[in-house]
Amino acid sequence: MVRGALVLCSLICCGLVIASFTLFAVDQVSGASKHQVAEIAGGSPTRTATTTVANPNPGQPRRFIDQAANVLTSPFRAVLDSGSEWVQHGFVTVCALLLYGLGLGYLARWSQGRA
Repeated sequence: MVRGALVLCSLICCGLVIASFTLFAVDQVSGASKHQVAEIAGGSPTRTATTTVANPNPGQPRRFIDQAANVLTSPFRAVLDSGSEWVQHGFVTVCALLLYGLGLGYLARWSQGRA
């Protein structure tokens, strides 16, 4: 009983964190692509900010995923302060997957042996 709940919790947490990182990556790649097309069409090598937000007002599923992932990754955000969004998001994603994936998975296996 406890093992199943821990495994389910682990899967949900990891799924939310992975989904949030995937959506972040898609936004960044899409923004970079649009920026590149604009540079080619304009013909001038202007440089804009590296941070590009594809959709400033995301819909409800996206907001829920991002808010849940922020809550799950908030303990790791203070550990690394990087100027790069990719490094920051990548670091907190890896830390969250280690904690919620490996940590809860190990706890689930350990509880099965003790029960």
